[in-house]
Amino acid sequence: MTPGNNGASTPEEDDPFGYLYADGQANGATPPSGGGGYGYPGSVNRVRAVGERKYGQQTAQGTYGQQAPTAPYGQVPQQGGYGQPNAHYGAPETVPGGAQTTRTPMPGHGDGGRGRGPNTKGLLIGAIAVVAAVVIGISIAMLGGGDDDKGGDQAGSTPTASQSAAPTQEETKGSDKPAELPKVDAKALKLGTGVTTASDVQGAQSDGGFYVAGLNNPGASVTWTFNGIPEDGTYTVFARYSVPGQDASMTLTVNGKPFGSKLSMENYAHAAEGDFAKGWTTTYAWPTLNKGTNTITLSCGDGDSCNVLLDQLSLKKGKVKR
Repeated sequence: MTPGNNGASTPEEDDPFGYLYADGQANGATPPSGGGGYGYPGSVNRVRAVGERKYGQQTAQGTYGQQAPTAPYGQVPQQGGYGQPNAHYGAPETVPGGAQTTRTPMPGHGDGGRGRGPNTKGLLIGAIAVVAAVVIGISIAMLGGGDDDKGGDQAGSTPTASQSAAPTQEETKGSDKPAELPKVDAKALKLGTGVTTASDVQGAQSDGGFYVAGLNNPGASVTWTFNGIPEDGTYTVFARYSVPGQDASMTLTVNGKPFGSKLSMENYAHAAEGDFAKGWTTTYAWPTLNKGTNTITLSCGDGDSCNVLLDQLSLKKGKVKR
């Protein structure tokens, strides 16, 4: 080599496109030979215009796999106008067995997606919690029912949520029982003129065995004022007394009005004459009393036989004999 022009000393200095320039032609560069395409001489890679090849369709020279005619070297192949499809272009999906253009669903949005679905785990936990609560409630109710059976014969201190505060049938029946009516020892009565108390004769049931004597004097009387009568109506007044073998009768006055008949005080005990200890017995009358306070007076009036000893007075509701 001589200085000035060493020639192509390296491959990169061998410009395959040198024939296009004046200096390349001066150096002897020539166009490619051998029918090669645009590029290196003899290249097997042949450049074609976009859309020139058509799949599965007839070309100008033959079917797929045959060489289509190309434009003269250095000229642009004939194409359609701007915006028009190229007659030689075929989309891959038009070729039998070509690529499909179906849309692939996004993960989690299709039936076959693997994204997150409904929160079945949370629903399962909630269902288990509800079932557990129901089972616990039933167990508590069953245990409570057993306790109620054991204590059914005992009264509770306070009503529970499942109990009624209304009176029971037994309590309702009990309320029909008659109220406790007054009862009095004769010695506690208001004694009239000449009337005294004594305890010589045995058999009196008053406290200390005391009874009232002196009622056989005309005008003698005892008075009993009491309250606690629940309602107006007919009541039975009982008088426990003793007679010495002879029948007696006395005047009964109720709330200031004489009773319709004498209070009969017969010798029902069949005691012997003068035997007061064996003559204790009971008589009764059915006066009408007022609700609240009432006054009963037993006296020895005109025509009465009053040789009696008086032990006690008591009341019962209605017309009874005992």
